[in-house]
Amino acid sequence: MENGILGGAVIGYGGMGNFHSKKMQSVDGIELIGVYDIDPARHEIAKERGINYYNSREELLADSRIDLVVVATPNDVHKEIVIDSLRAGKNVLCEKPVTMKSEDLEDMIAVSKETGKLFTVHQNRRWDEDYLIAKRIFEKKTVGNVFRFESKVHGSHGIPEGWRGEKAHGGGMLLDWGVHLLDQMLTMMSPRKLLSVYASLTNITNDECDDGFYATFKFEGGIEWLVEVVTNNFIEMPRWYILGENGSAVIKNWDCDGEVVKVINWEKYDVVPVPAGAGLTKTMAPRNSDTVKSVTLERVEVDQKAFYKNLIAAINGKEPIEVTHEQLRLSVKLIETIFKSAEQNTVIKF
Repeated sequence: MENGILGGAVIGYGGMGNFHSKKMQSVDGIELIGVYDIDPARHEIAKERGINYYNSREELLADSRIDLVVVATPNDVHKEIVIDSLRAGKNVLCEKPVTMKSEDLEDMIAVSKETGKLFTVHQNRRWDEDYLIAKRIFEKKTVGNVFRFESKVHGSHGIPEGWRGEKAHGGGMLLDWGVHLLDQMLTMMSPRKLLSVYASLTNITNDECDDGFYATFKFEGGIEWLVEVVTNNFIEMPRWYILGENGSAVIKNWDCDGEVVKVINWEKYDVVPVPAGAGLTKTMAPRNSDTVKSVTLERVEVDQKAFYKNLIAAINGKEPIEVTHEQLRLSVKLIETIFKSAEQNTVIKF
């Protein structure tokens, strides 16, 4: 550290490595010292961008100017690089998923404690505006006590090319988008206990690893979640659908289009049956318009640099780290449980 500025470096200079290098160049309190990747072509790209690059991981870890190492490699090599970096006296930020097995996570945490160096994971989607809007609806009881969340991310291109489609490297959507959505769910529900898990994985476009999944979760207090990732859907689905005792909410997309509909009059009235397919229904007839009120979503101001600001403050001993080891343990355990539920086609108590 020089003049109170942390030195940062990135191991794995692909898409996310480039993301992290740009963050270091835009956030106060840290500067990018350099990057390393096993692919020589990535070195050429770094050179074109005016970024210092190292010829080996060992050379990077030996640089005393570096206080923070970001590990942005394929998932299967996270453990080795994280531990080597911690033992070299560096603080470590690892891309998600931190690992595929709880035992590997425990090894990393043990070395973090042994060396006294900070170790955390890039769960940056806790600062997504759509999530923060859903979280506020829940906490403020905008639609009353919420009893169901549906959190969905859908695409139409299958799994991206490269290692993300290869099981050996920790590919698949559960270990990609799933990690983010599960972290959002667990963070919002804390400290409520997760009671049970049921999941199903899909292999529509990729036989080697999952290209999507459907998972349901039951929490104490009667709250149920559906978390869904699909990469072979061609009709847009809402990002969030929220059901409460006194209303409903929908967040349609990452632009946060949507609405909240609240019941403003619970008094009984005569319901007129309406046509429904080959018959009639009173149960599913719409409410009288004067008993409900529709309002636009209240937006949330978001700081896209918040994750890195907390990371820098935590390294400097000024704030507790947001993404804790206990949260990581819970997340990895849940991912293992989802795989088990899907394999056994059964509900598993958590």
